[in-house]
Order: sequence, then C-alpha cells, then structure tokens
Amino acid sequence: MPPNVRRTTLADIAQAAGVSVATVSKVVNARGDVAPQTRARVQELLHQHDYLAPVFRHTEALERPTIEVQYQGDLKSYVAKALEGIVNSAAEAGASVVISKASRAPHWARDLVSAGRRALIAVTSVYTAAHLKELARVGLPLVVLDPLHLPDSQVNSVGATNFSGGLAATRHLLSLGHRRVAYLGGPAMAVCNQARMHGYRAAMEAEGAPVPDAYIRPGEFTYETGLLGAAALLDLEEPPTAIFTGNDEIALGVIETARARGLRVPEDLSVVGFDDTDLAQMASPPLTTVRQPLREMGGAALRTALRLANGDKVESHHIELATELVVRASTAPPGEEASPRK
Repeated sequence: MPPNVRRTTLADIAQAAGVSVATVSKVVNARGDVAPQTRARVQELLHQHDYLAPVFRHTEALERPTIEVQYQGDLKSYVAKALEGIVNSAAEAGASVVISKASRAPHWARDLVSAGRRALIAVTSVYTAAHLKELARVGLPLVVLDPLHLPDSQVNSVGATNFSGGLAATRHLLSLGHRRVAYLGGPAMAVCNQARMHGYRAAMEAEGAPVPDAYIRPGEFTYETGLLGAAALLDLEEPPTAIFTGNDEIALGVIETARARGLRVPEDLSVVGFDDTDLAQMASPPLTTVRQPLREMGGAALRTALRLANGDKVESHHIELATELVVRASTAPPGEEASPRK
C-alpha cells in the first residue's frame, strides 16, 4: 500500500459497527465469544473497508518473507518442475513458500495480504484486468510464470524462448527431409502457444514448405488433445509425415494414436514435443522435444517476487530463458512412400 494512503483501523470498523474495538479484535482473531449477528456485521464491514491486519509488524515476517505460489488445473510434471525451482530458490534466499490452487473467492487478494503473503507467483494461470486491479489495490506484487494470457504488458513475467523453440523443432524435422509437417498445439490465444506456432510457421515459410490450414490445430495442453488431434491430422487426404506438438503430453497422445493405427514412430511418423518433462524420457520411443529450463524459470520467478516484495525495481517486466532442442528417438527421415494412415 502506498505510504500516503491511510489504512483502515480497528477503531474505524468499531465505530461503523457500533461496537467496541475489543469486539472487532475478537472477530479479526476468530475468537468465539461474539454474537453471530454482530460477527456477521463486523465481517461485512471488514470486507467493505478492505481491512488488512498489520501482520508485517512482526520481525519474523520481515526477516523470512512468505511468497504465495498458485497454479491452475492438475499438478502435472511441468508444474512440478517449476515448483521445484521456486522452492529450492526460496530455501537459498531464506524465504517461505505456500503452494495453493488458484482461487477467485471474494476478497482473495486481500486475504493473501492478511495472511502475511509478500508477493504472488502464478504458474500458467489466467489473470484478467480485474484480477490485476484487485492485486494492485492491496499492494501485492505479482509474477506470472509462463503466462497463458497477459492482460497488461507491465505485468512481471518469466518465460522461455518459445518462438526460438518452435523454430528449432520445425527446422529439425525439415532437415530430416520432412515437408508435410503439422503443428498440434494448446489454446489458440495462449501467449506461449502462439509463439511456438509462429516459430513453426517461420521455419516452414523459410523452407518454402506448404502449410495447409488443416495442418495447424489448437487444443489444450493435454494427452486427449494429442489423441484426437492426431486422429484428425492422420485422416487428412494428404496427412503429415511429422507432427510438432505444443507440449510433451500432446506428443504422447499423438504417439498412442499412431500406435493404435499400426503406424511406427519414427519410421512412419516423426513426433516432437515441448518442455522436456520426465514424460519425454519415459515415452516409447524416447521423445525428441524442446527443453524449457523449468527449474531455472521457477528460480527466476522467486527472485523477482522477492525483489518486488522488498520494493525494488526490476530491469525488465519480462524475463526469457533459452530453450534447447533435445533429439531422441521419435524423429527420423520420412519413408520413401507415405504409409497408409487410416
């Protein structure tokens, strides 16, 4: 909160509710000896006035800051690696981390501050302009890790070189001799997905390889997208001989669809993933993929959050760490004749 803005006090709430300061204090501290009607009236006023308990007066809270880390959806391998980087960097910095699933309950940002959080790291979560306004109102810094959407260019974020990764993956397939290369990605409007898709397009156009509209299919970053998307691509009159996917989960779905149709990977179909999670090495065959430095990205997000919590400025609102193509056994030159796909 800016220093020139006066905080709402217990006395302010007590006066508005027509009760004593001691009664308001009991409500704030969840004491049981308050009448239900009085408690409800005081709680409503606390919400209306955005009352924030002065938790930061404690020396321990200042010396060992606590960062909230929120993620959406399931705790998948990708998220787990990023969280590992956050937790390890927090331990090195002497900070604490609380991990939770993203919540949009009323007064969620104010509740985080009241609980002593000094900053918020969001892992692949969607934040709207209204969410950013809520965070700004309570003075809670936000860092978004691998953002799906950025409603404001001034939001602090950490990501990877998704465009370069898409470019490298597609160039690899083209260098093997593939010309019919498709892209099966995540949500069409997701920032990371768009960058990977544009990298794919840039490589294809530079090579003069055709990109039919049907060769670009958005979806979700899920195994099911790989299963269904691969089926649609392989049903085309001129199906691709290689598929570059938006993440490793999608790639595994593609491999399973190929297997179910009697196609061999990579002899009949080459497949490239993105992220280099543990799934890539456990796949059969082991997956060629674009490595994101997920642990390092988590560490960078944690360090940025701590700087913002301390009131320091950061050099750039967006940090990008380099991706790297990892070639394994799921890619090979195309066969001399296209195999039957149906």
